[in-house]
Amino acid sequence: MKATIWHNPKCGTSRNTLAILQDTDGVDVEVIEYLQEPPSRDKLAQLYRDAGLTPSEGLRIRGTDAKERGLTDAEADAVLDAMAAEPILIERPLVETDKGVRLCRPKEKVSEIL
Repeated sequence: MKATIWHNPKCGTSRNTLAILQDTDGVDVEVIEYLQEPPSRDKLAQLYRDAGLTPSEGLRIRGTDAKERGLTDAEADAVLDAMAAEPILIERPLVETDKGVRLCRPKEKVSEIL
């Protein structure tokens, strides 16, 4: 099974989720450091749709100016535009497999798609 993780190596939850993926037999992991290689706006929209989340639910608040910019109350399109322009606003880690997509907070959520 292929698993793609949008990863931030400075994030403990992201590192722990990656470790679960790497320790699971039969999982071929693709690691994308999304701060260096951000997903496109369309890819973000697809990931959130497949995860059953709104873009606002995937918005990183902690350590960002999202609240001050009014993004917590913004329409989905505005949130996606902001995330595509500034990937620090993307909550991590997002993991995609053939079984679906999860925002893996907590890290154990990854087991739902393995």
